[in-house]
This record gives sequence, C-alpha cells and structure tokens, in this order.
Amino acid sequence: MKIQKYDIAIIGCGISGIFSGYELIKEDPSLRIAMFDHGNDIYNRNCPAIKLKDRDCIGCKTCSIMRGFGGAGAFSDGKFNFTTEFGGWLNEYISDEEVMELLYYVDRVYVAFGATTEKHSAFTKEAAEIEKKALENDLHLLKAEVKHLGTENNLNILKRLYDHLKKNLDIFCNTDVKQIIPVDSYYRLDLGNEKYIECDYLIVAPGRSGAEWFSQQCRNLGLKLINNQVDIGVRVELPAKVFEHLTDTMYESKLLYRTKQYGDIVRTFCMNPYGYVVSENVDGIITVNGHSYTDPKLRSNNTNFALLVSNRFTQPFNEPYKYGKRIASLSNMLGGGVLVQRFGDLIKGVRTNEHRLSQSFTKPTLKATPGDLSLVLTKRHLDNIIEMIYALDKIAPGTSNYDTLLYGVEVKFYSARLELTNELETKLKNMFAIGDGAGITRGLSQASASGVHVARKILERIRKKH
Repeated sequence: MKIQKYDIAIIGCGISGIFSGYELIKEDPSLRIAMFDHGNDIYNRNCPAIKLKDRDCIGCKTCSIMRGFGGAGAFSDGKFNFTTEFGGWLNEYISDEEVMELLYYVDRVYVAFGATTEKHSAFTKEAAEIEKKALENDLHLLKAEVKHLGTENNLNILKRLYDHLKKNLDIFCNTDVKQIIPVDSYYRLDLGNEKYIECDYLIVAPGRSGAEWFSQQCRNLGLKLINNQVDIGVRVELPAKVFEHLTDTMYESKLLYRTKQYGDIVRTFCMNPYGYVVSENVDGIITVNGHSYTDPKLRSNNTNFALLVSNRFTQPFNEPYKYGKRIASLSNMLGGGVLVQRFGDLIKGVRTNEHRLSQSFTKPTLKATPGDLSLVLTKRHLDNIIEMIYALDKIAPGTSNYDTLLYGVEVKFYSARLELTNELETKLKNMFAIGDGAGITRGLSQASASGVHVARKILERIRKKH
C-alpha cells in the first residue's frame, strides 16, 4: 500500500477548487497541498466537436467540456456576476456584505491573470427603462453588474492559473477518488490500485459533473443531504437583432416570470449574444448549452439563451439529479443527442424535419436532430416555456417568431445540498464542501468565492495550532 501525505487535499479542479488552492498557497506557500480531478489538465482538454467545428457531440468517454482542470466552466463564455440575487446561495451561510467582498476580491485575482476590467451594468438609465417595460408585462429583471470574459479568454485565464498552481502544489488529473475514508483526526483518499492520500483537511469541490459521485460519498459517510432543485428546459436561438436592445445595454438579461397556468417560475439563463449553441456530455447523457466569444470575428448572427423551469421536489422523492438525466435521455433516445424544433412547429403540433428546418430564416449554429420536443418534455414544462416565450415577445418582439429555434434538453444540475456550517464545514470535522457540486453555488463568481471562503477558514485553524 502506497500512501502520500499532505496537509490539505482538494477533490475537484473546477473553479471553486482552483480558488481554494490559490488562496492557500498565496497565504502559506509552505503548505503541502494536492488537487485531484477525473478529467484532463487544461492543456489537454479538447472537445473534438468544437475543434473540428462540427459542433455535434461524438460521445467521448471523458467529456472535456464537463471535466478536467477548470471544471464545467472552462469552455463557457465566462460570465462573472457581481450579485447575491442569483448565482447561488452563499449568502445563506455568510452575510451579503461578506459575499460581495469576496466577489470583488476574486475579480481582482481574475484581472491579475488576464481578465478584462470592463463591466456591463443593469443600473443605468437604459436598463431602468428595460426594467419598467418588463414589469409592465409581469417580467422581473434581476439586476447586477456582469463581466464577460469570453470563451477564448476564459481558457487563457485558466491556463495561467494552472501554471501558477502547478509551481506550488501537486495537481493530479485523470485521477479518480474512489472513496473518502475518515481516520481518527485525518482523512484517507482511496485512489485505487493500492494508492492512498492522507490529509489533515479535506475540501470537496466536485463540480456539476461530480455531483452524483459526491452524493453517493455523502450517503456512505452518513452525511444528510438536503433535497435540492433541478432546472429543466430548452435553449432558445434567434436572430441577435431581436435581443440587441437588451444585450447591448446589459449583455445578459436575467428575467423571471411566474406562469399564470401553473404558478411556476421560468427564468432566462446564460444569455450569449452573437453566440453558438453547443452540446455537452454529462455522464453519457447529451445535453445542450451555449457560449459566445469576445472577439467580433468569431461571433455568429444569433443570440441564444436558456429558458429553465425550476423543480424542487419533496419527500419521498430525493433524486432530482437522476430525474433530470432521465428527461434528457429521452431526447438522446429520439434524436441520438440534442433535438431542435422551430417554435411555430411546436405550437402547430408538428415535428420539425430536415425540410422544415432548411426553410427556417434562423440558421442553427448547432448540428442537431430536427424533432418534436413534446415527445420529450412534460406538458407542464412545455406549457411554462411557451407562456414565457410569449411574455418575452412583449419586451423583445420577434421572440415568438415561427422560426425561433428551441433545442432540448437543457438541464442544470445543482446536486443535493449538504448540511453545512457557516464555514461550509460538514458534520465531519475539517471536511468542507464548496462550489456547484455541493449545491451551494451555481455560477463562476459565487463558486470562486466559496473556494476562497473555505481556504481562509482553514488557514485560521492552521494558524491557531501554531
């Protein structure tokens, strides 16, 4: 049996784990720290579909879009929101003021590694006019400052962070942690093949792709899971001109709507002006997402965004993650991956086929299978989405055009949340949980902040010992 010993181990090299590692070595370079991830390092994360510009998922064994150094956000367009209104629930553990201080600190780190200083604000006169128009139509604008790092620049920032961390701690990519084993006052991580890591402090940052693994580990450890939500919907693609007055003002419009038919909340999410729709692989299930570039030469003529219906389940059901995967798997079964349907065809009750899609004035940026989303999503989901599209059409005329494209299925998994202290510590002493996979954040900014928060709490404990 081979055992390596460290002061701190971090499971997951997504952005929350990265910022924990960054803060720890910045404050105490003498610490022995190890980071682990199932996927590749940032230099070897390549998506063949994007690289070959085919944009159709080929089902790699380990999805580089979802796994590896940088986490699920590595190939995203890098939206950084300065707010506690959305992007997670970190303010349920620490005050709004503390969260905002962390967000601005994290932003300074991003800038030091090459991020832009330019921000888009929802607090301008123009944004106020949009907010008023939205309210007149029962849509509610969530306001925040936002930065757009850009898909290409986001990758470059992560490469610089990787190089920086690699000099000061050990990064083990393509490495699975089979089991977390508490032993007296420390933790042992089983890496398989008689290899083990031992550490005094453990930070678990599993990310979205590791959420199911983490839930199982928690059950094995006897840690209670609090049921969390899953968001299911479609990605909308339409000509950029339709949303130009919104995206030119705020870049991303976060809009909430409560449907009249069911009283459910539907929201816009991950808006990508002049962007591309992409597919991603979540444990063998192909779902849809979107991104956009900062470089004007790389832009498309379309804007895309998600429309998501939030589902929060009650007992006895406690597996929202599996529920979302089952819904998405229906799309895979019918279309071999992502399905696309024109909005007009959906309303008319007919399947979009190759001929109908070729007649569309909105040209798709993702090679997807024309089909019928009513055979995949539940009636309640579709009714909510359709009602939201008609509501959006009142503030962005053209949203409900016949040729608006709907791609399915988009699913956002947030895992089942653990019972945590304000320090984000589990019931097991010196074991912490952070980021999206722990169910406490859902985006770049708060995930990064959660990593810094936990690192500082561990540093306080180490200093007290000495």
